[in-house]
Amino acid sequence: MGSGAVEIERKYDVDAAAQVPSLVGAGRVASADESDAYDLDATYYDTVDLALARRRIAMRRRVGGHDAGWHIKWPPLEEGRREQQFALGDDEGVPDDIRAALAEFIDDAPLVPIARVQNHRIATVLRDADGGALAELADDHVLATDLRDGPGNGTQRRWQEWEVELLDAGSVGEASDRAALLDAIEARLAEAGAQPPSSGSKLARALGLS
Repeated sequence: MGSGAVEIERKYDVDAAAQVPSLVGAGRVASADESDAYDLDATYYDTVDLALARRRIAMRRRVGGHDAGWHIKWPPLEEGRREQQFALGDDEGVPDDIRAALAEFIDDAPLVPIARVQNHRIATVLRDADGGALAELADDHVLATDLRDGPGNGTQRRWQEWEVELLDAGSVGEASDRAALLDAIEARLAEAGAQPPSSGSKLARALGLS
């Protein structure tokens, strides 16, 4: 049924002139790795009436980066959001085990492409004094296409955002410890122009939803 983990992250809107600041010294951040740039290409699927999106569930097939595959992002928890990953496979058709995982929400309805999100990501791992990976800062340059009107007809939207996701060393301890780390990083990003996100997810923004 695929592997799963809870991801804890924060997103921020930024304009094209914003420059990622140094985050060394923000909370427990003692060093930062050299940035790694790569391209991600995700196609999101849902029923025609958006049965998944209405429940804040997202399902996609993504290639590129370090976790290519099929992903289900379940509704937000009190802290974070559970993500389930399945093998990429050779066929772009939705795998049976994903349909089974979503069966109670979609019944027998077909799953169709609703959005394509292409993202040039510049990622930097932030580390603590012991070298543990605290978080990844992603500087995302996004081109999203709403596919609901068919190939070649969809509305395109471009934006830039910053995303901070906790990694192993940043996920340990109490919720207050995780919040303190994210707050310290957020304060530094806000000084560089980061703003609260205008949408809850890349998919919502691709579809023009709040």
